[in-house]
Amino acid sequence: MAKTTKKAESAAVKTEETKTVKTEAVVKKPPAKVTEKKPAAKKTTTAKTVKAPAVKLFVEYQGRQVSQEDILAAVMAKVGKAKSVEIYVKPEDSAAYYVADGESGKVEF
Repeated sequence: MAKTTKKAESAAVKTEETKTVKTEAVVKKPPAKVTEKKPAAKKTTTAKTVKAPAVKLFVEYQGRQVSQEDILAAVMAKVGKAKSVEIYVKPEDSAAYYVADGESGKVEF
């Protein structure tokens, strides 16, 4: 009977080993959570607003002096209201040529 007990004991050990293996196989670890690294928040810097300096423009040629305001006033008197004005000063002609809203002309000073 010794052989039968050994077989029974070895069968019991095998059964326990098998059970242990089965429980280990059944128990699964949950997958590790992958956390995404977020980029660091960008620091916003406020740009300082630089104001344009006050400008006074004068054109001098052959002893004559004409200011920017005088030229602009003469052009606006001819044109009236305009959305955009481009002025080209030609001192040798004593004139300013302009383009105001697509219309061109000449103002003498």
